[in-house]
Parts: sequence; structure tokens; C-alpha cells
Amino acid sequence: MRAMSEPSVADMLRDYSVELVPGDSRLLDSAIDRLPSRSLVSITWIPGSDPMQMIASAARLRRAGLLVMPHIGARHLRSMPQLEQLAEGLMGEAGVDRVLLIGGDRATPAGPFDSSLAILRTGVFQRVGISRIAVAGFPEGNPHIPPRILDQALAEKVELARAEGLEFSIVTQFCFAAAPIMTWLRRLRGRNIDVPVRVGLAGPAGLVTLVRYAMRCGVGNSLHVLTENPSFAKALVDRGPELIIRDMISALSHEERSRLGIVGLHFYLFGGLSKTLDWIDSVRTRRPSYAGA
Repeated sequence: MRAMSEPSVADMLRDYSVELVPGDSRLLDSAIDRLPSRSLVSITWIPGSDPMQMIASAARLRRAGLLVMPHIGARHLRSMPQLEQLAEGLMGEAGVDRVLLIGGDRATPAGPFDSSLAILRTGVFQRVGISRIAVAGFPEGNPHIPPRILDQALAEKVELARAEGLEFSIVTQFCFAAAPIMTWLRRLRGRNIDVPVRVGLAGPAGLVTLVRYAMRCGVGNSLHVLTENPSFAKALVDRGPELIIRDMISALSHEERSRLGIVGLHFYLFGGLSKTLDWIDSVRTRRPSYAGA
């Protein structure tokens, strides 16, 4: 029997967020129908799409009682006026109070912003009243940005957020192994960066789909887990990220559970919303039959 102080996988799933694509009416309907009130939903910015589409989707989700966190892709923004218009629309029309600032997977910026730090420095979101700011974290690094630059940029974002009185947090890129997540978190806390972190995981999906997204998103180190460990890869497909969550729990001492500041999990829906929510429901309602269930 597990110690009473040790969380279960179901405990880790009490507070989770999911990622949706704006403009997909059926997907939004499904999210509204199935997600509990005040669930956190992030809305992605698809490269090449009109970011203003996020406003109507965000408003719809907000009216349904969900918390909405749109992505703002720095390198996709064409101009300062576009950023201002987007911020004003998200706050004024949709009632959004939080955003996720990302660099954006684009070799050449479409406009004047090359990073999420550059957006944060404008103060645009602070001026319209959006004070909850999240940024991306990369436990396995970013294939396009040297580690030293990543570390420096994150430290500057945290310092600026503190100076501005913002509610600042991090949402991580997904991994297929617990070890890089734990190592990154411990290193983060060792640098006195104590902001809340949501750990990103891939929701249940087929192996080919998981590998394709891993290659696209640059999570090469833990990708080896899929390609070199067939039994783990099969378990990941059959049981979703359950084994990764179990490994995270096992890696944490009692003291670290609070010190490392994991406030929830964030699911990338590579296999679809319904598949991920069905998996979450099955784990949360399962009667424990073995340690850590």
C-alpha cells in the first residue's frame, strides 16, 4: 500500500488543462459539454491563420464558464497595432484574463517581435488588464535556441513579471519521460525561479502520431523512449501518459512535492479531446487495484 502522503495518478489529474484549436465548432461544443466548470483551456494560434479568430472562440468558452488562455505567438505577429488589437479584443470582447506567450515556430518573424520576452516588454497586456501571464518551458531544451539563451530569457521574464506585479507561470513542452521533467524542475528551483509550473504531457494517441509530433516539436531526447523501448511505447499507447505520471510521483520526495511547485498537468490533444477526456475519466474513477492507482 502506498504511503498516505504520496499522491496517486488520480490526484495528479484533479487540476489539468487542455489545448484547443479555435474555429472548430464541434470541438468547442465537445469541450463545453464535457469539461468541468472553470477548467483551464488554452487556445492555439495556428501559423498562417487570423489570430482574431481566437476572440470569438475565447468568448464562447468563457460564456460557458471555462477559463481561457489564448496563445500569443510573437514571431507570427505582423505589427504592434495587431498585438494591441488582439489584446483589446481578448480582454474587452472575450473577457480573457490570462494569455500564454510563445515564441512561435517560424524561422523569420512576420513583424517586430522575435520572442515572448519582446511581447512582455511592450506592456500591452498589462495595459488592457490582463495580468496572468504564462510562458513556455522546455525540459528537453529547444532545438532552435541554445540552452544559455533559454535560461537567460526565462530569468528576464520572471524578473520583469515580478516588477510588474504579474501572476506568472510556466507551461512546459510535452515529454515522454519523467526524468528530464524532474531534472529541469530541480534546476529551475535551484536558480530561484519559484513560479508555478504546469507539466505538459501528450494525451493518448497512436504511436505514429506521437512520434510525428515529437519530431515536429523537437523533444528528441525522450523520443528515444518511444523508438528504443517497445514495451514502454506500447504502454504509452494503451494507457496514455499514466506511466510517466507514475514515474514523476516516484521521483518526488515528500519535501519536493511542494518545493517544485507543480500546479497541474497540461495535455496536448494529439489523439483528440474525447480520447484524452475518456482516459482522464477512466483513471479518476478507477477503483485502486494496485499501488499508486
